[in-house]
Amino acid sequence: MNVKARLSPLLYALALDNHHKGTIMFCYQCEQTARGTGCATVGTCGKSPEVSDLQDMLIQVALAVASCGAKGAAAFLEEALFTTVTNVNFDPASVEAAIRRGVALIADAGGASPIPATASREDMLATAAAQAISARQQRLGPDVTGLQELLTYGLKGMAAYAHHARVLGYTSEAVDGFMAEALTFLARPAPSVDELFTMNMRCGEASLKTLELLDGANTGRLGHPTPTSVPFGHRPGKAILVSGHDLCDLERLLQMTEGKGIDIYTHGEMLPAHGYPGLKKYPHLYGHYGDAWQHQLTEFEAFPGAILMTTNCLMPPRDSYKGRLFTTGLVAHPGIEHVENGLFEQVIATALALPGFTDSEDLGQHTVGFGHNAVLGVADTVIDAVKSGAIKRFVLIGGCNGAVGDFDYYARLSSSLPQDWVVLTLGCGKFQVLGNVPGTIGGLPRLLDMGQCNDSYSAIKVAGALAEAFGVGVNDLPLNLVLSWFEQKAVTVLLALLHLGVRNIRIGPRLPAFITPAVLSVLVEKFNVMPIGNVEEDIAAMSSAA
Repeated sequence: MNVKARLSPLLYALALDNHHKGTIMFCYQCEQTARGTGCATVGTCGKSPEVSDLQDMLIQVALAVASCGAKGAAAFLEEALFTTVTNVNFDPASVEAAIRRGVALIADAGGASPIPATASREDMLATAAAQAISARQQRLGPDVTGLQELLTYGLKGMAAYAHHARVLGYTSEAVDGFMAEALTFLARPAPSVDELFTMNMRCGEASLKTLELLDGANTGRLGHPTPTSVPFGHRPGKAILVSGHDLCDLERLLQMTEGKGIDIYTHGEMLPAHGYPGLKKYPHLYGHYGDAWQHQLTEFEAFPGAILMTTNCLMPPRDSYKGRLFTTGLVAHPGIEHVENGLFEQVIATALALPGFTDSEDLGQHTVGFGHNAVLGVADTVIDAVKSGAIKRFVLIGGCNGAVGDFDYYARLSSSLPQDWVVLTLGCGKFQVLGNVPGTIGGLPRLLDMGQCNDSYSAIKVAGALAEAFGVGVNDLPLNLVLSWFEQKAVTVLLALLHLGVRNIRIGPRLPAFITPAVLSVLVEKFNVMPIGNVEEDIAAMSSAA
């Protein structure tokens, strides 16, 4: 039976008509969704309606793959969910190919597929319309739909973290099992609010296991990060810029470029890579170029070498650098050359053919490498500084960065904190903090960079260890969490924190559009989750906390 026969003629015709008008999509999974409510004509990220609808279809296929227990489901589910994370994949052909791989898995398992193997792309788009967010909102109501999406986005972030671990050879039956269970649950036609809330809290538990898994993968392969000073700027020579998050890709590129006279620069969330012994042993891993992901349009344009994008945070590129930009892994964009399986020969050849830097520029240095192993290695110093009163409070300012909105709140907050407060930071939100927290306390830097958003487990482990050392709960520590969110991995981290019972978390710049007032009231009641506010008032409130 083809898709047209499975949908009502009116729905099918309306779906195709709306698609051709470019009005079918609805997406509210990121912080910068249009008007704070949802993108309905084109994504703020640059995602087309066609790609948005195909990604919706891919999620429906993933639900079916999980439900039928298909062989090889775990790796496929991770890839399918990660593909739909914000700023990962803009290429309709590759999303369609992923859909067809999923349909083949369902067929092999004898399961029920939402579309037949012979479905055209047009059929896929029409089928996606029947399960779109707006359709479910009308059928199930905004609270149920919002909780479904909260769980879906938590799973998307889990999939991203689990995928990073898998490429390093680390997997978890518990993580894989929960992902399949939760997706099977999401395939149910009418879940209750209570069931969804419970499943979201369980997702937090699984998210914590996933973060721990990735931490073990990174440190098991590359060693524990150590405090390392990283130069910002550049020096003369051929150059490749590596952006995204994937440390495995960076390691492979460093191996392939050894002795070729090419300097490797990190960009965005790759900055913490310099702290890993297994990476910093390569002398041609020189330094860091640029700022957070949202500045890439001008920074990539100015970079005189080849550029490799390893994971999410890609923006639709400018023509001026398309020919020297490469994607790998699950990242894709029409018109950009894609390289698979760490075969970076073309990236290297492009770098050698380009002029590279002809001068040098020194923009200072930043110290990375304060992961849980490094911080807990000086735990006695930290504890003594707290007991002596030298350190009055810890503030974790971390998470995502963004292109528009009030992300500068975090810069203003970090520069206004009392001098006896220590700041922990991670994620690309750190770029709002760099340079704003000078000095030391008790021989320790006031700013401790704990790594990527992928390294959130470090902050969780340090908080747990401090709570144990002082004989109190985490909520009784002189610790405040002020988080910024942009995409779905931040949702995963939030759910992990809520699973641990962490209260009084401040979130911004805006609260998620998929969190309805009713759901927010529950989060406030149970966890006192709150939006960021005025910098001075927020500092005063943190200062008065017990």
